[in-house]
Amino acid sequence: MKKFWLGFVVMMALIQSALVNAQVEVRAGHPSAYTVKLGDTLWDISGMFLKSPWLWPEIWQANPQVTNPHLIYPGDILSLVYLDGKPRLVLSRGSIKLTPQMRTSPLGAAIPAIPLDAINSFLSRSRVVEKELLAGAPYVLAGNDSRLISGAGDKVYARGEFDPDTNFYGLYRKGQTFVDPVTREKLGVQAAEVGTGRIVDVDDLGEVTSVLLGTSKQEVRIGDRFLSFVDEQVHSTFYPKAPDVDIEGVIIAVEGGVGNVGAYDVVVINRGIREGLDTGDVLKVSRAGKVIRDSVGKGKVRLPSERAGLLIVFKVFEKVSYGLVLEAERPLSVFDEIANP
Repeated sequence: MKKFWLGFVVMMALIQSALVNAQVEVRAGHPSAYTVKLGDTLWDISGMFLKSPWLWPEIWQANPQVTNPHLIYPGDILSLVYLDGKPRLVLSRGSIKLTPQMRTSPLGAAIPAIPLDAINSFLSRSRVVEKELLAGAPYVLAGNDSRLISGAGDKVYARGEFDPDTNFYGLYRKGQTFVDPVTREKLGVQAAEVGTGRIVDVDDLGEVTSVLLGTSKQEVRIGDRFLSFVDEQVHSTFYPKAPDVDIEGVIIAVEGGVGNVGAYDVVVINRGIREGLDTGDVLKVSRAGKVIRDSVGKGKVRLPSERAGLLIVFKVFEKVSYGLVLEAERPLSVFDEIANP
């Protein structure tokens, strides 16, 4: 019986692999070779070669002798070749020189997966946290000299329980509370970063902590919360790919509160690490079909959903994720459905 199930699992894996490869379609009129230029994004380059850019990993075959083959730099040359009758993209280093010890181009020079200027405001430690974590965090009690607002270089007074092993903190302000529109589960609270600070003193009673502000994106106000830093920055060098698991969800918020969403707008979806999402996952967006009254057969019926665009996940939290709309065939909006492409 064990051999049977092992054989069955292997067979299903092979069938799934064959189905995935069968979806790879090379775009007509694609270049035989392309030299990467400053300002390119991985998504744009993928779209030159493939009808479905998120299937890039299926045909990617970087030169194993190249240092960091998962990073692509200006000057690199991408060539489309066929191996055993299957399309493959092969990378060779162009103008970038290599030495056995190090590459002359810094890692930060690698081309991004998506337009970083579209998500620039998210390249910080702003995050989504549980309501209880933010509510129980230390807070700004007062500014120096009774100031109501403070900025970089100012000292503020804080109250609450700080981690004795940590001196550096981010300051956050409560934003939108995200709620699943179907289950009504509270998915988290947006904690927007307003600045950073360093503990410089604690009073004799241990009740009031003095904090020197290092940076400030906005004015720091009474009531802003302190949270220790975590590694939640956006990584720009991920590869667009299809999710490893089946995903079904909806858009629950739009950054900026705009009504109609288009290309390069940022949205929040009600799926995250818990459901198996990862940075780089590409999702299809569909407009939910309207419910209409059947005037012939009577009753109500929902029309089929219609494909409306694509988004790529660029920041993932436990229960929600941020996505950038890469393609919009029609205006998108909150409650539009997301699923595997």
